Amino acid sequence: MSDPPSSAENGALLARARAAALARRDELASAAAQLRRDRGAETADDEHDPEGVTLSMEWERIEGLRLAAERDVVEIDDALTRWRAGTYGRCEGCGRDIRAGRLEVLPTARRCIACAA
Repeated sequence: MSDPPSSAENGALLARARAAALARRDELASAAAQLRRDRGAETADDEHDPEGVTLSMEWERIEGLRLAAERDVVEIDDALTRWRAGTYGRCEGCGRDIRAGRLEVLPTARRCIACAA
């Protein structure tokens, strides 16, 4: 069993996760804005293109991904609050440390694997 990561390592992990989520959100917001412009263009007749998805369908897909990235930012901010309070990495179910591998994969985890199951 590996030792739990240090507080500084946890803070760095959360900072990287937050930066990645913000970048993903901003990239998706930019793509959604471009699609909105394309949907408004007079020459965009994608509704009659039998070969591909419509701009409306693509916008819905991108908007869903953008909203998911927004939720990720909120969850990471909640994890940062727990980190500042000294409770990050502690299972809310049993009170034991959450293993480092789980936090690497899911930095916002609130429960250990046993309690999450």
